[in-house]
Amino acid sequence: MNDAQQWSEINTRHLTAAVTWVRLRLQRLAPPLRIGTKEKRGCSWFRKDPSSVLADSTGPKKVTEKEIAKAYHAMTELETSEPPPSLILLGQLLGLTPFDRNVLALCAALELDTRIAPLCARVHDDPNKAFPTFALAFALFDDPDWNSLSPHGALRYWRLLEINQPDGRPLTSAALRADERIVNYLKGLNYLDDRLGPMVDPLDELPQNGPLPPSQQERVDQILKRLKQHTPQEKPHIIELLGRDSVSKRLVATRVAESLELQLQLMNIKTLPVQSADFENFTRLWRREARLLPIGLYLHVDGAGDVETSQLDRFFRKNQGLVFVDRHDPGDDALRHRTAFEIAKPNPEEQARLWQEALQDRGQDFTARLAEQFSFNQFEIQHLAAAMLDEHPDGLPLPEEALWRVCREAARADMEQLAQRIDAKATWERLVLPLEQARLLRRIIEQVHQRSRVYEEWGFREVMNRGLGINALFAGESGTGKTMAAEVIANELNLDLYRIDLSAVIDKYIGETEKNLRRLFDAAEESGAILFFDEADALFGKRSEVKDSHDRYANIEINYLLQRMESYHGLAILATNMKSALDKAFMRRLRFIVEFPFPDTSLRKQIWQKVFPAETPLDDPLDYGFLARLHLSGGGIHNVALNAAFQAAQSGEAVTMAMLLDSAQVEFKKLERPIKASEFQLPGSTKAVA
Repeated sequence: MNDAQQWSEINTRHLTAAVTWVRLRLQRLAPPLRIGTKEKRGCSWFRKDPSSVLADSTGPKKVTEKEIAKAYHAMTELETSEPPPSLILLGQLLGLTPFDRNVLALCAALELDTRIAPLCARVHDDPNKAFPTFALAFALFDDPDWNSLSPHGALRYWRLLEINQPDGRPLTSAALRADERIVNYLKGLNYLDDRLGPMVDPLDELPQNGPLPPSQQERVDQILKRLKQHTPQEKPHIIELLGRDSVSKRLVATRVAESLELQLQLMNIKTLPVQSADFENFTRLWRREARLLPIGLYLHVDGAGDVETSQLDRFFRKNQGLVFVDRHDPGDDALRHRTAFEIAKPNPEEQARLWQEALQDRGQDFTARLAEQFSFNQFEIQHLAAAMLDEHPDGLPLPEEALWRVCREAARADMEQLAQRIDAKATWERLVLPLEQARLLRRIIEQVHQRSRVYEEWGFREVMNRGLGINALFAGESGTGKTMAAEVIANELNLDLYRIDLSAVIDKYIGETEKNLRRLFDAAEESGAILFFDEADALFGKRSEVKDSHDRYANIEINYLLQRMESYHGLAILATNMKSALDKAFMRRLRFIVEFPFPDTSLRKQIWQKVFPAETPLDDPLDYGFLARLHLSGGGIHNVALNAAFQAAQSGEAVTMAMLLDSAQVEFKKLERPIKASEFQLPGSTKAVA
């Protein structure tokens, strides 16, 4: 027989002895059965047939003090066992007095022994009162304690009894019934109260058998150290877990709970009851469960409004168990006795090892680049690796392109909600730039490729805390190729490119712009995507002299942007038509500044030669030299070519010079430029295009 079985047997014997002791005391207190020829209407203990009394186990036989003492000795003899029986343990956990325990034993006996109800009716001398009351308990047990009637007494405070008090009935004569959860606890069945079930769920969906990465295990050790410093005189400690990755936070919290032999229950703050009575009942029940069960609470608080925040504060002031608070950013609520810990995904070096293990060394030469570019937790890595191994069960090295594609698609989830993904199609063959600008673009690409070697292998990450990312400014007039250059970089790096929608970022309410930007940068760092801030001067403009509160908060936003851009770990590209409008301090923090000049004649000729797809039917020959004389940017040339193509498609012909010059005039008018007839005169013709 193991320890659990032995304790269960002792507990059963103790509970049986307690019920027997209560029943014997009731029998001694109850008046004897009266036998007569007339039956008192409604009273079950008045019988016509004497034989029925003899058959009744609660018959008129007088209970002796020796029998009661024997039952009491059998009960108390088992109370010294370790661990003690449930009734004694409950008293220790909830601060019950001996009289409280006796009252609870009386109410539990009603649920466990069918003879108790008629005995209660006999003691009350009323067949309608077949239930315990405080008045009955005061008469039944020695040393009655009137404090048990108090709402602050343990019986009522911990909701151990259900009290039925209709029609202004005095509390002492109200019907008492033991709470079902407590009766089961006394029987040795210890489980979470069913009334809490709709609001909490066990936090057990993330099994992790292996050791945590060192960076996360370090957080576990720090939290345990802080909890060991907690003294019983202090209020219960609140552990705030900060960060974007809920999986990592849950893993850390679970490991802490396992070390403390606790089972965590998950709850969202929005499920806290709003009504005062319901909230108070929930708080009491949870505090009771935190004492009866080895449990802790894991609470999600992001998205809480003023009402939820107020309820949260009230709950923390009343709670006495361990609580983990899961939130993305530090809260502005005044939570007392809390300690905050930043919980992050495994660092790049740890992720590289996790990739090697998950891929079974079939992608060893590629894992460092994966870990540097994408940020996944251990479960995401295991899931993606398992999918790749299932697709390629041959045991050969995994194809790098396929693994990269899987990671790239998996990392998109958060960014899709915050920015617009650009379907990058431009390549080096289509991009026309001066040699110096092309060289700078290639240098940007090279630095992204070599980040892992420089930062990790050559130790730069250890000596740098900012500027680990790569940022570049593309400055030039509209249509000079800034967006196309960003697409070329994205294609060359095989990464997603996201255009930042300023309308979704900038908010008129104070502080909201910074929150939007924080979410954007955090999601971008984890996705490995390239950020493309078009018209960046609208977001990264110069700081102004503070004349009112609006200027002050506008400067705060710019200051935050400057700091966040410098600490950003990914590749960010900013495009502007007005370089002079950008803040000088921001310009200093940029690693690359690429000037996109207005194309000269030779560059415009190259653009014209590359603007038409190979499938487009062209009138042979087109005079690209003549077209290059038109003072148009690359974007303008693209518009002219596209409009001419539609014109040719409508007429069923190939694209001709006449169509191109006609479209060019339309473009000039759109740009409000003067049109000189000589510029649009066809080669070898004395007439300009109409």
